[in-house]
Amino acid sequence: MDRHRRLRSSSNMRALVRETKLTVDDLIYPLFIVEGENIKNEVPSMPNVFQISLDYLTEEIEELTRLGIKSVLLFGIPKLKDPTGTGAYDDAGIVQLAIKHIKEIAPDMLVIADTCLCEYTDHGHCGVIHNNDVDNDASLPLHVKTAVAQAKAGADIIAPSNMMDGFVGAIRRGLDDAGYSHIPIMSYAVKYASSFYGPFRDAADSTPQFGDRKTYQMDPANRIEAIREATSDVNEGADFLIVKPALSYLDIVRDVKNQFNLPLVAYNVSGEYALVKAAAQNGWVDEEALVLEKLTSMKRAGADLIITYFAKDVAKWL
Repeated sequence: MDRHRRLRSSSNMRALVRETKLTVDDLIYPLFIVEGENIKNEVPSMPNVFQISLDYLTEEIEELTRLGIKSVLLFGIPKLKDPTGTGAYDDAGIVQLAIKHIKEIAPDMLVIADTCLCEYTDHGHCGVIHNNDVDNDASLPLHVKTAVAQAKAGADIIAPSNMMDGFVGAIRRGLDDAGYSHIPIMSYAVKYASSFYGPFRDAADSTPQFGDRKTYQMDPANRIEAIREATSDVNEGADFLIVKPALSYLDIVRDVKNQFNLPLVAYNVSGEYALVKAAAQNGWVDEEALVLEKLTSMKRAGADLIITYFAKDVAKWL
C-alpha cells in the first residue's frame, strides 16, 4: 500500500512539500484612471474597484507599495472620445499623465500600459472602422503611436490588447525606431471573445456601440488556434504572453506554457472577480480560501504572473 498521507500529516508538512507557491510578487493590479478631479467612483459590478482621477493616484500607489505590490496595469478613461481614439496617443492623454505621476512618486513601481484604443474611441472598438468593421492594417499605426507615447511617458512595459493581426511586430518596430528598444512587450497573445468581460466594460467605459469583438478576439471553443496566435506574437518579438481570461482557460495556459519559454501571464478578469465578490457578499463562499485556491490553480497551470483585481486582498491575506 502506498502511504501518500504521510506527506499531509500537518500544516507544516503540507507547506514543506507544496509544489506551487503564490506570492505578492506574482501579482499585477489593474488601475482605471479617469480624466477630471476629485473622482473616485466605485464600479457598480466590481465591489472595491474604483475609477480614480489623478489626484487620488498618490494615495492608491502608496497603499499598493505598503502592501508589497510592485506592478500596476493602467487603463485610461478620457472625457472626450472620437473615431480614431486620439486620446490614446496624445502626450497629454490620461494614461501618459498617470505614468509620469506614478514615476514621480514611486520610481520603482513597475508600470504596465494597456495599449488599445477601445476606451478612447466613440464606437468602443479597438481600431479604425471602415465599412462597419475594424480595419486591421489601418489600425496598426495608431497602436504604434499609442505604444510610443506610453514609452515616452515612462512606461516600463507595453501591453497591447487589441488582437489585430501583426500588432506585436508593428509595435516592436515602432518602439525600436523611436529609441525604445529596451522596453518589453507584454502581449495579450491569447484573448478570447469572452462573456467574462462584462464588468470591465463598466470600469473602462468601453462597451462597443455596435456589433461585438468576435472578428478579432478568439472563439472560446478554439484551442489549437491559441498556439497559432501565440506563435505569431513570439515570432514578432513579444517578451511576455498573456492568456485572457484565466479561470475557464487553464487548459490554454498549460498549452502555452508547454509550448513557449517566455514569462506567462494569466488575466483573472472582471467577471471572475465579480462572481466571487457577489457570492462572498451573500455568505455563500469563503472568499479568502476560494480566491487563494483559484489563483494558485492559475500558477499550477503554468502562469508566472497574474493580473487580478484581488491583488490588494491577496497581499493582505498572504
